[in-house]
Amino acid sequence: MKIKWFLILAPTLLSLVLLQSYFWVPTYETQTKGNPERAFKFIEASIGDAKILNPILNADGASSRIAGLVFEGLLDYDENLKLRGRLATDWKITEFAYLELKSGISPEIITKIRQALTDNPLVTDISLIPATVEKPERLKFSLKRVEQDFFEQLKPIINTEDMVIEHNPVILFHLRHGVYFHDGHEFDAGDVKFTYESIMNPKNLSPRTSDFEPIKAVEIVDKYTVRVVYKRLFSPAINAWTIGILPEHLLNKTKMLQEMEARHLSKEARAAFGMRDSQFNRHPIGVGPFRFVEWRGDEFIHLIRNDNYWEGPPQYKDYYYRVIPDAVTQEVEFRTGAIDTYSPQPHQAARYKKDSKYQSFSSLGFGYTYIGYNNRKPLFANKRIRKALGMAINVDEIIKYILYGEAERITGPYPKNTRWYDKTIQAVPYDPQAALRIFAELGWHKNADGWLEKDGKIFEFNLITNNGNMQRKAIMTIAQNNWRKLGIKCNTQVFEWAVFLKDFINTGKFDAVILGWSMGIDPDLYQLWHSSQSGENQLNFVGYNNPEADALIVEIRQEYDQAIQEQLTHKLHRIIADDQPYTFLYAPLSNLVLDKKIMMVNQDGSYSKLKPTKTGDVFFYFNRWRKVDIVMSQ
Repeated sequence: MKIKWFLILAPTLLSLVLLQSYFWVPTYETQTKGNPERAFKFIEASIGDAKILNPILNADGASSRIAGLVFEGLLDYDENLKLRGRLATDWKITEFAYLELKSGISPEIITKIRQALTDNPLVTDISLIPATVEKPERLKFSLKRVEQDFFEQLKPIINTEDMVIEHNPVILFHLRHGVYFHDGHEFDAGDVKFTYESIMNPKNLSPRTSDFEPIKAVEIVDKYTVRVVYKRLFSPAINAWTIGILPEHLLNKTKMLQEMEARHLSKEARAAFGMRDSQFNRHPIGVGPFRFVEWRGDEFIHLIRNDNYWEGPPQYKDYYYRVIPDAVTQEVEFRTGAIDTYSPQPHQAARYKKDSKYQSFSSLGFGYTYIGYNNRKPLFANKRIRKALGMAINVDEIIKYILYGEAERITGPYPKNTRWYDKTIQAVPYDPQAALRIFAELGWHKNADGWLEKDGKIFEFNLITNNGNMQRKAIMTIAQNNWRKLGIKCNTQVFEWAVFLKDFINTGKFDAVILGWSMGIDPDLYQLWHSSQSGENQLNFVGYNNPEADALIVEIRQEYDQAIQEQLTHKLHRIIADDQPYTFLYAPLSNLVLDKKIMMVNQDGSYSKLKPTKTGDVFFYFNRWRKVDIVMSQ
C-alpha cells in the first residue's frame, strides 16, 4: 500500500518542486536579481582556448582578444579607421634622404642642387656628410615629410645612373605621461625600445618580425620621446605600432635569468630559452584596461578591471572568456544568460533580429570569399576566360540561398568597408549567354556530347576547397552546375585543411580553388598580389602577374600620404577587377547578438543603446559598457 501511495504522490511532489523552481530561479530577463554583481561581469565564449598571452608572440584570435584588453599600443584606430594616439599622445613622420654620387660630390654640384631646391618648402636642411669607413661622402636632405619621388626633381642636373639614393623615414613619438603597468611600474620609452628588440630577437620567434624589419634604429630621446628610423620607404610600418607594448622590467635579460634559476633549468634548456618559454605568457602584465587574474586551460580566462587605467577604469569589474567548443551549447548558454554574446550563423541571424529580448548587430567584416584560378595554367591564362567563368555564376543567388542574405557582393581585393575599396567598380554580371559568346570568340564550341572543346581538348578542370566549411562546399556545387550548363566539365574535390594547404595551395598544384581572405585595414597587398610572391609557400598562389599592378603595389607601400594612397589603391582595384584572377564573390556579414540589458554609460551617468562604429565594430566602446538590472527605455 505504501508503494502505491508513493507512486501516486511522487509525480505530484516533483511537479510542485519544479513549479517552485520556476518562480525561484532568475529568468533571462531577471538574471541580476539576487546577484547584483552579475551586472558588472561580462562573459563571452569561444570555441577554442587562447594559446599565448603575449602580444608580440600570439597569432590566434582568442589570444589576441585577451592581449587587446591587457596590453596597449602606441597607436590604434578610431571609429573611422584613422590612426589615433594611445600610449603615444602624438607622432610626426619626417624623412632623412641621402644622395651619393658615384662620380663624387663637387662644390659645383652642391651649388646646383641647392639652387634646384631653393623654392621647395619640403626641404628644411641640406648638409654634406663626410666619408666614413662604411659610407662614401654623401648629401643629407632633411625633409618635412616622406616623399618617395623627391630625387626626381634632380634628374635634370644629375645623371640617374650616377645617383645612389637612400630614404630614411623617421617617426618621432611623444609618449603619454603617468601610465603604469598593472604592477605599478611606470611605462616609458625604454619599454618601447625593448618591445622592438624582443620582436627582432630570433630566439623569441615572433610572427611580427616582418612588420619591424624595415626599422634601422629605435632611439630613446628622453624618458617620454622615442625616435624610430627606418632603412627604407615602407608606409605600412606606422600600423605596426598598434602592437601591445611589453614591460621591460619584467622581461629583460636579468629577469629571464632569474626565471631560469627559479625553474632550475638545465644548461641545454637555458641555451634555448627565449621569451616564448617564459611564464609571463600565462600571467601577462600590461597597461591595458583589464588586469589578468586566472587562466584555466580549456575552461576560462578571468580578467578584472584596471582601476588605474589612464583613460579611466572600465564599467565592468570582471571579464570572463569561456571556452565552449560546441556552437549549440554556446547558443543555449547565451539564451539562459550564462554568457552575454552569441555569434549566430547566417540561417539564425534573421530570427535573432526579430527577437525583442536581444540586441542584434550585423556588420561587414574585413574578409571575403572567392574562386581563385591558377593563372599559370594555359586554360586560365586569358583574362577573358576568367571573366566568362565568373559570368556563369549567379552570386546574388549564393548570397540569398547559401548566406541567407548575410553578405554583400564585392568586386576586388580590398575590404569593402575601407577607403581603399573603389565603390564605383561594377561587379561582373551574371550572364551565361554572354559568357558562351566569349568562349566562342576564343575558339571554344560545344561538341556532340555538349562539352566545350577546342583543338580536340575539352574545357575541363578540377575545383578544390577545404573540408569543414559547408558554405564553400555549397558554392562548389553551384559553380560546378552552372559551368556544366555552359559545357564546362568541372570536377570537384574536398580535402582536409592540412593536406589542402601542404599538397595543393602551398605548392600551387591546383586548377581552381574556393577560399577566403581575412584582411587587415592596411592598403599594402604585396604578399597577396605581387608577382614576386607567387612561389611555393607564398600567398600569391594563383600566380597573378601584371607588371602594372606590381609597380602600383610597390608605389602604394612607399606612399605615406593616405589621400594619394587612396587614388593608387582605386587604380590597383580596377586593374585586378579587370584581370579577374579571382571570381570575387562576397564579403560575409558579421553577426553578433547581445543581452539587451547591456548598455553604454555616458559621461553624465545616463545610459544609451550600444552603437557600432561606422565600420561595424561593436566593441569599440567596450570600456563604457555595463549591464543594467532591467531594460531601460530610451
